Amino acid sequence: MKKKTLGQMIAELRKEKGMTQLELANQLGITDKAVSKWERDLSCPDISSLPALAEILGVTVDELMQTKTEAASKTKSINEIADIVLKAVALAMGIAVAALSALDQLNSENGMVMLGIGLACIAVTMLKKEEK
Repeated sequence: MKKKTLGQMIAELRKEKGMTQLELANQLGITDKAVSKWERDLSCPDISSLPALAEILGVTVDELMQTKTEAASKTKSINEIADIVLKAVALAMGIAVAALSALDQLNSENGMVMLGIGLACIAVTMLKKEEK
């Protein structure tokens, strides 16, 4: 999902409400030229007018500014990446132990450390799933 500019959001929400730029401007006590500039991303609404603008357009300030959805998707992506990395490390440790053992290049102490790292990574991914 591509993030829209503030101007695009204002224009889209205004049109969904069936409002003209002049009608929106009148409700905010500004000129329709100011609304036009916002929608063309030539200027931005004053921060103090954002709550009123959001209310008129029927959204929250967070939705208007697209902050909540953006943060949630970033958090989800970071968690997914961390999960993949942990599983990859666990798999790599298991493969390394098997390969080095087969080549007779691994002492038991190093093998146990590598397997421990792999098991710890798997445990973390299992705990994360339990939290959900």
